[in-house]
This record gives sequence, structure tokens and C-alpha cells, in this order.
Amino acid sequence: MLTGLTMPELAFLIVCGVLLDYLLGETRRWHPLVGFGNLATLIERRFNKGGARFLRGAAAWTMAVAPLTALGSWLTGSAGLIAHAVLLYLCLGLRSLRDHNLPIAHALQRGELAQARLLTARIVSRDTAGADEGDLAKASAESLLENGNDAVFGTLFWFLVAGGPGALLFRLANTLDAMWGYRNSRFLSFGCTAARIDDALNYVPARLTALSYVLLADNRKRAWNCWRLQTPHWPSPNAGPVMASGAGALGLALGGSATYDGVSEQRPPLGRGRPAQAGDIHRAWKLVKATTVLWLALACAAGAGVYAWGAPHA
Repeated sequence: MLTGLTMPELAFLIVCGVLLDYLLGETRRWHPLVGFGNLATLIERRFNKGGARFLRGAAAWTMAVAPLTALGSWLTGSAGLIAHAVLLYLCLGLRSLRDHNLPIAHALQRGELAQARLLTARIVSRDTAGADEGDLAKASAESLLENGNDAVFGTLFWFLVAGGPGALLFRLANTLDAMWGYRNSRFLSFGCTAARIDDALNYVPARLTALSYVLLADNRKRAWNCWRLQTPHWPSPNAGPVMASGAGALGLALGGSATYDGVSEQRPPLGRGRPAQAGDIHRAWKLVKATTVLWLALACAAGAGVYAWGAPHA
């Protein structure tokens, strides 16, 4: 471990962080990641102009991430376990996934299509103005599956590796990828560093998340085959395994057409089965929640095993 923490301590802190997130959710005001997003916007406006956009993007990424990660390291070194737990809580987004997605399902089930479109537009970048129930359910389910990795399991993985500073580094890098990692004229060169670093940090967690979805699937063979056969066709090296295995685990046909900035795009298929419906948003949430329980159980088992192995015997 890079933290100096023992496995029993890490297991205890992971349980604390997840419970705090699940019970309290996002802070209603002054959320650190929201503040970081505002800072990233200011930095991008200052640096993303003129020549040498790749170098400017690398410098901007370093300026945004390095000082805050160093601050996190200082805090955990000064305050100890409590700082690790607080950092993990602030970086997790499990409760946020539930609070942003289940209202979409409820609106669809009540026949409130306009409300469901508005709620979905808050969590995805695709156009929702003309979306029907199937489009909205698909968008929400995809968001839950992918962000299960980005907002929960990737954060837990890097917490296990490097404690609170590791979780913080991962979430900051992931946020910059979401803001700067677009393949368009504005961000192609400037956001390259953000995209590649996020790909590297997410590589192992994404595959552990995909494996978890397979293990928890009703039809493991279908989930595994979707992961194995569909991932090579998906443009994102990490979102592909996560969403393909998750869609296969749920028995849903996701991917396909989606509209961005008024232009319809045909994306590779994800999963196999029927189209998504409102109730499948609940099923996707339950899969993410069950995966969280699995990871917590494994962390606690590892912590207990290390503790028992190291305990003195009569």
C-alpha cells in the first residue's frame, strides 16, 4: 500500500466513507468537486488559446490537480484516519447516482415525460428534448453503469492503493476528463492529457467493475460475452467493458442511436436483450448497489484476514 495504512484500517475507512456518502449524500452547498469544476473552467479559459495546445493542456492539468492532491496528502498526514475518511466521503458519488437517476424512473412511471426529459438532461450530454421513454431509460441506465465505475468503484480502488489522496487524485482527474476530454476542435489537443491520464487511472478499476457486474449477473455467460465481444467496438477503452458487461448483466440492449448537439450518432451496441424501460433504471441502480456491497465485503474480508494472520496466537 502507498498509504502507510494497514488493510484493516483501509477496510474500516472504506465502510465509513460509503456509509457517510449513503447517509448524507452530497453537501448541499460548497461541494468541493463543484468548486473544482469552477476552477477548471477558469484555468481552461486562460490556457486553452494560442499555440502549443497540448503543452498548455498538460500544464493546465498539472496546475489544477497537483496542488489539491498535495493538500490532501498534507491533511491526511496531519489529521490521520479522519482526514482519509472525509476525503473518501467527499469523493464518492453513490448516493448521488441514486438521487439523480431514480427520480427519472419515477417520472416515467407516472407518465411525466417532460419532467423525465428535464431530469435526464442534468446527468447526460445527449439531447433529450425529443426523447421517448425508451431513450430516457437507456440514457439513465447507461449513466448508472458507467458512473458506477467513475463515481464509486474507481474511487474505492484508488483509495485502497493510496488512501484519501489517491481517491482525490482519481476524482479530480476524472472530472477534468469529463470537462476537457472531448474530441472536438476546442479540446482535441488541449484535453489530450486529461483524457489519457483518466484512461490510465481507470484501466484497472474499469475491468474490476466489469468483472463485478459479470459475477452479479443472472446470466454470467451473457454478461461475459457482451464484455468480450462488444468492448473492442466501443470508442472508450474503459467505458466499453463497464457498460457492455453491465448491459449484458441486466439483459438489456443499450448503446445504439443517440443525439448530440442536434446530430444523431449511431453508437456500437451494448448488451443483449430487450430495450430499456423505466423499471430498468431501478435494476441498474440495484446492480451498482450490489457491486458496492460486494466490494465492501471483499475489503472487510481482506482486512479481517490480515488482522487474524497478524494477531498473536496462544
